[in-house]
Amino acid sequence: MADAFEPLITWIRESTKIVFFGGAGTSTESGIPDFRSAAGIYQTEQHSPYSPEELLSIDFFMLHPDIFYDFYRSKMLHPHAKPNGAHRLLARLEKEGKLSAVITQNIDGLHQAAGCGKVHELHGSVHRNYCMDCSHFYDLDAIFASESLVPKCSKCNGIIKPDVVLYGESLDQATLYHAVDALSEADLMIIGGTSLTVQPAAQLVTYFQGKHTVLLNATPTPYDSRADLLITEPIGLVLDQVNAKL
Repeated sequence: MADAFEPLITWIRESTKIVFFGGAGTSTESGIPDFRSAAGIYQTEQHSPYSPEELLSIDFFMLHPDIFYDFYRSKMLHPHAKPNGAHRLLARLEKEGKLSAVITQNIDGLHQAAGCGKVHELHGSVHRNYCMDCSHFYDLDAIFASESLVPKCSKCNGIIKPDVVLYGESLDQATLYHAVDALSEADLMIIGGTSLTVQPAAQLVTYFQGKHTVLLNATPTPYDSRADLLITEPIGLVLDQVNAKL
């Protein structure tokens, strides 16, 4: 199986501006389920009539913050999750000056936990939380420490909202700009753990004009025909093996 990864190893060695574009599949080997799986488990357990898209929409948050936080706390926060082989390889490549950026749709912060500093979080992060009234900042520990289901600001008693992009909200324009800039200058793009169906994030990969595209995903994506190398084995396992061979 390792022979199938030899082109990726060669391209990594030859490249100086690698960009990684990742989604939920990057973190599943760390024990974090993808969003729809988490929502499905919650719906079954709670007999919830709400769709995943409803549960994580800004309108729903404003109307039913208690139900939102019940789902969010129980199924989307994984403080004990650890980086896997994918996160570790990328951190190594950044340290060696080969990786210019990680562009992620994930909100778990595992890339930073592994040691990456050049991370563009398209959908925000669970580790940043703000009062909707006075903008006071709270970390993830404050969310867990809250005595009420819906965390309230200690300064003004406003509702605290996670700094994550909910359905109905726009992506941060500065983050998008930096992601486009990194992709347009990259010589190797590694896409991992994403179906490339969530817009506008998935459209970003079209800005890559470099030499090689590697796509690691368990299921087919709309971008498969444009990839120079397709790998369907688990991304953490694959990149751990690549790491050992570099």
